[in-house]
Amino acid sequence: MPLPLAIPETRPKSALSPGQIRSLLEITDPKGVAALRREARQAADRHCGHTVFFRGIIEFSNVCNCDCYYCGIRRSNRKLTRYQLTRAEILRQAVWCARQGFGSVILQSGERRDRSFVDFVATVVRAIKQATRTPLLPDGLGITLCVGEQSREAYERFFEAGCHRYLLRIETRSPTLFKRWHPADQTLENRLRCLTRLRSIGYQVGTGVMIGAPWQTTADLAADVAWFREQDVDMIGMGPYIPHHAAPLAACAVDPPAVRLELALTMIAVVRLVLRDVNIAATTALQTLDPLGREQGLACGANVIMPQVTSPGCRKDYTLYDAKPGDDETDPIFRKALEGHIRELGLMVGYNRWGDAPHVKIREARREGAA
Repeated sequence: MPLPLAIPETRPKSALSPGQIRSLLEITDPKGVAALRREARQAADRHCGHTVFFRGIIEFSNVCNCDCYYCGIRRSNRKLTRYQLTRAEILRQAVWCARQGFGSVILQSGERRDRSFVDFVATVVRAIKQATRTPLLPDGLGITLCVGEQSREAYERFFEAGCHRYLLRIETRSPTLFKRWHPADQTLENRLRCLTRLRSIGYQVGTGVMIGAPWQTTADLAADVAWFREQDVDMIGMGPYIPHHAAPLAACAVDPPAVRLELALTMIAVVRLVLRDVNIAATTALQTLDPLGREQGLACGANVIMPQVTSPGCRKDYTLYDAKPGDDETDPIFRKALEGHIRELGLMVGYNRWGDAPHVKIREARREGAA
């Protein structure tokens, strides 16, 4: 079954309007959904290749100064055991990733902006780069940071230390929804300013949104996708909304998990068709709603998976949402099974490579041409 809209391949990104994007997001007929996802996977193969990249994710601290109404590690959650891994613990996990050929790691934590935190992160990034240089990775592991809103000085320090990617999810581009999901001292405007800082410094910039959260409509999600395109982002990390019992939004009605999963998979497919050559992650939240959710994300056009390599003793306390999987993804048996699922999709794992999005080189070439 063909898609209801033609998506021409003659431009770096599709020219679909928000209304047309919304119509794709609202496809529910099984044959139409299958056609959408099939075309998205073909677009990923065409623009990014048949390769899936692993990013070992190290959730090194659940201490957070933010109080987001959907999050389990929000500062108001007094029942959570807080932790911060030491430099040696983080380095050990990063070196393990390098030895497995992952190519890149993601360092993620709650949001803090104090001097000691910034110093710590910069030191850890520099240590990882120095400890993971090999003949296969002469510049060490690729490093993505996901530590929230920071000053320009902090972003510059992280960049100089060796981080070259930064993921800062906005959760929604809708000012109305953002205000309903966050306290007054957290603003969408500051989030957007931080993304501008990151791009001006030279980072590969990633962002993303929640899908299926309270009061959200497909029109909101379509506007999010159009905004991704407008911002010329390099990578997308988004997933289905999953409530946390200790967060205020857990009391709000949302669609059943199966419906949110299907919408998230459709969102991945639509983002792939609109943005084409960016990296899109099949996130852990997909796996939370279905044991094979990440593999379904790949089938819909994603090309990055983030194996969980946080120390098992701390993993249970990095609970952004309820029912987060606790599998030991450093277990060779688990990884072998994941690789098998990837091969069944006609894809392969790209080992010992940073796996930067093709969009990065294309964007840089456009900039040089314009100059």
